[in-house]
Amino acid sequence: MTRAADGLRVAGMDIRHLTGHVDYHEGWDLQRRTHEAVRAQEQDDTLFLLEHRSVYTAGARTHRDEFPTDGTEVVKVDRGGKITWHGPGQVVAYPIVRLARPFDVVEYVRTLEQAVMDVCARLGVATMRVEGRSGVWVAADSPAVPQPRRERKVCAIGARVAKGVTMHGLALNCDADLTAFDHIVPCGIDDADVTSLSAELGRQVTVEEVRPLLVEALLDRLGPLLARTHEEPATTTDEPAAAVGASA
Repeated sequence: MTRAADGLRVAGMDIRHLTGHVDYHEGWDLQRRTHEAVRAQEQDDTLFLLEHRSVYTAGARTHRDEFPTDGTEVVKVDRGGKITWHGPGQVVAYPIVRLARPFDVVEYVRTLEQAVMDVCARLGVATMRVEGRSGVWVAADSPAVPQPRRERKVCAIGARVAKGVTMHGLALNCDADLTAFDHIVPCGIDDADVTSLSAELGRQVTVEEVRPLLVEALLDRLGPLLARTHEEPATTTDEPAAAVGASA
């Protein structure tokens, strides 16, 4: 069982850092239980920060030919997007928060992207969005550069909103072993690559270094989207029709 480190409450949100490498099923169950408590206003908005034990997860749009070629188990999950990998060296953030109504799932995902872009900028990594694709990207190198690299994703994002409360979130590669992505078609995209903050900066960038920056950026960016505490919880299920990305 994963132990939660000492929590912190900031601006009405509980920040919880989970220790060790969290089994994906355990983390997913924790999300579901927290989601129900937040929806019922029995618990404050909560942000989980963690690293997962190595695992592949697949959203509803994943095709079988995008699965690992070696038969490795894939966990099918109820988020937007396709297949991705989670594991050590990758910081995962799960915001379980009540959105103000009427909410826009696409706007929520763009807000997560912007928070990650803020973090990358502080570390000195220039990032961008790619039209028609979720997540945070690094631009392709100029053809004049020796061995130019293609566009590459540094952070995958996938979200679900049910009953006005978010689940899943983002996965930012810090110093992860990127060879894990060689066995799949990451996010169903075969004309781009995957990168990490360490690979872009040429130095080791750890989860421990990135985590406080990510918390600060998420608190700053998510604030305007959150429901006021006096709002009644939603009574209908809002399925993730606009959910996008391939993360958590």
